[in-house]
Amino acid sequence: MTRPSAQSLQMIERLIAFDTTSRNSNLSLIEYVRDYLADLGADCELIYDATGQKANLYATLGPADKAGVALSGHTDVVPVDGQEWDTDPWQVEEKDGKLFGRGTCDMKSFVAVALAKAPAFAAADLKLPVHFAFSYDEEVGCLGVRPMLKRLAELPVRPAMAVIGEPTDMKVINAHKGKLSLTGHVRGFESHSSLAPTGVNAVEYAARLVVKLQELAQRKQAEGPFDAQFDVPHTTVHTGTIQGGTALNIVPKDCTFEFEFRNLPNEDPQALLAELQRYAAELEVEMQAKRPGTGIRFEELSTFAPLDTPADHPVVSLAQALAGANATGKVAFGTEAGLFSESGIPAVVCGPGSIEQAHKPNEFVALEQVALCERFLDRLTERLVDGTATAA
Repeated sequence: MTRPSAQSLQMIERLIAFDTTSRNSNLSLIEYVRDYLADLGADCELIYDATGQKANLYATLGPADKAGVALSGHTDVVPVDGQEWDTDPWQVEEKDGKLFGRGTCDMKSFVAVALAKAPAFAAADLKLPVHFAFSYDEEVGCLGVRPMLKRLAELPVRPAMAVIGEPTDMKVINAHKGKLSLTGHVRGFESHSSLAPTGVNAVEYAARLVVKLQELAQRKQAEGPFDAQFDVPHTTVHTGTIQGGTALNIVPKDCTFEFEFRNLPNEDPQALLAELQRYAAELEVEMQAKRPGTGIRFEELSTFAPLDTPADHPVVSLAQALAGANATGKVAFGTEAGLFSESGIPAVVCGPGSIEQAHKPNEFVALEQVALCERFLDRLTERLVDGTATAA
């Protein structure tokens, strides 16, 4: 097994030590990275959120008047609350060829390797630039990358293409599903349970909506459309939470439930939502016939675009050459790559680690994966030096 460089390992340790759980500020990490890249001569810009407590970083090494390759990743991680860890999640521990710690897989190792290679990028005679695009709040709905992409659209030159380093075992992923998640709010009318017919039971109407969602899910599973390259080859519909009622002897006035659509790139989740909304409108007529003021509404939680980069696109060819791979793949989980692509920056997903380890206690990345990522970026340096990166 090839061992990664000391520089990459040290940078992974440094980044993991920042507790950038999405509920926290990421400024300590992002300012450290900005200063690190600025010392190497990078042109750096922070794009803050409305509170000023979180920021994206966009930085460029190499000629500023040319479009290069963006290396992109999110800086936030999911919580460790309630998880049983055998190690301190904020201190990297190496054991059995693996690095343990929150974010080692998802996805600070990619960010760290990109930063560890930054001195080599800075020292090289780059014909094309490398861009660093690091975001906040990916884990809570791909929120941070949106203002960064808006800012990039205002620049005279923006990246020609992007590699998003989410964990794929360093395999090249050119497509993933989109997501639309919502909360359903059902407003009923309270009464004593002995007089149940005089009330409007919010839990029961919510249950009917959940059953409708299950019917939609079963139809997608049975009828498709299908894409066999995905591990789950059809659009999925899922209800994750439901809450309602106060006591058994009270007809519940309120009930909420959360649900999502994870759609194939060629399917529109809004069509499924519209079908649910039509059914909800029928239920509302029934509810309001009993009690005016009752009803149903839906609130969007988050959404991100699917990714569907053609297999013969230059960004795919480049990533295959850098990874030493001929194949491409498609995954069910979502990334910021779909939003990059939607904004006009073609993207692929390729990074160290396995999604199987993400979000779990004792999260880890294999040392071998880190070394493969290093080789990927070494080859990228060569392509940026000879000017062939964006014409792969």
